[in-house]
Amino acid sequence: MSNNLYRLSDICSPKQWKTISMNQLTDEGYPVYGANGIIGYYSEYTHTEETILITCRGATCGEINICQPYSYVTGNAMALDSLDKEKVDLKYLYYYLKYRGFKDVISGSAQPQITRNNISKIKIYLPDKNRQMLISRILDKAQELIDKRKAQIEALDQLAQSVFLEILFRNPEKNTRIKFAEVIKETKNGISRRGNDEDGNIVLRLRDIKENLIDYTDVNRIKLNEAEKENFRVNLNDLLLIRVNGNPDYVGRSAVFTGYSEEVFFNDHIIRIKTIEPVENIFLAYYLNSYIGKKELRKNLKTSAGQYTISREGLNKVNIILPTLEDQKYFVHWFKVIQEKKQLLRQNLIELNNIFNSLMQRVFKGELFND
Repeated sequence: MSNNLYRLSDICSPKQWKTISMNQLTDEGYPVYGANGIIGYYSEYTHTEETILITCRGATCGEINICQPYSYVTGNAMALDSLDKEKVDLKYLYYYLKYRGFKDVISGSAQPQITRNNISKIKIYLPDKNRQMLISRILDKAQELIDKRKAQIEALDQLAQSVFLEILFRNPEKNTRIKFAEVIKETKNGISRRGNDEDGNIVLRLRDIKENLIDYTDVNRIKLNEAEKENFRVNLNDLLLIRVNGNPDYVGRSAVFTGYSEEVFFNDHIIRIKTIEPVENIFLAYYLNSYIGKKELRKNLKTSAGQYTISREGLNKVNIILPTLEDQKYFVHWFKVIQEKKQLLRQNLIELNNIFNSLMQRVFKGELFND
């Protein structure tokens, strides 16, 4: 096998390209790839061919992607340029690196990063080109099933959005336009203390608050005392909203707590909001996560030292369009129906991902083929 091991720098040239500012991005032109995929469009391109990209800084450091032909790649992603295509199949290398991971070449804790020097030392096992292409085809088929399930989930998201827009605009004369302050009963920031106790209490973090969903798949636990529990407990129907982040798009992301199998608490990246009638919090969260709500939230953000925040004062000023309570309840009914269907698809997606990861392990450990 040693004869088939190559340094990454022997088969390609890892490179970080020039980063362009966000205000240079447009809605038309060539796709621009940042740390997490396409972030906008630009009048120029850096790459004419599909190229493997690796996020090289920030919270998602080590994520891997493939850019479209004729794309601009920013400095937040390491591009594996000048791939030796006579020796290497691009999709094989993509899957190999996806399986291998980059934990051993990521440096820095406060600001994780991957340097060109570190990534160049990674060793790649390359069977002959035909075997690489066979492996790529097998994994592509498995990936197609995953992509199909994701597309089904996306279709349900679009259905929920259609119901929301129908409710919001079908009887505009019946809608009420208010300031958020008019329905806020109480707000509270979460616990600032950090910890990681295996037998502790669930303390939600920023990463656990998705749009209209609380994700419990990888929760943090901290042993809380009784006073902390009393202050930072999440109760049924509480609206949880991200109040601070380095990315302004994350600030204001919100979800409603609809119950869990054990008590749940929250940290200080999150603000807990209790509301008064006439508002359904599930509708309100969806509104805040919509393009309309995000635009309103963005108007009231403050920034300092690279962090964007929204305070109670800022929340108070956010404009809200409220349909009648009957229409809100109609939306909540259909939202819950859609969420139940999405949950089944998500569970199946987890199973497909597990199968895919097991398949990659067998492939790259040499267990799938008998030579």
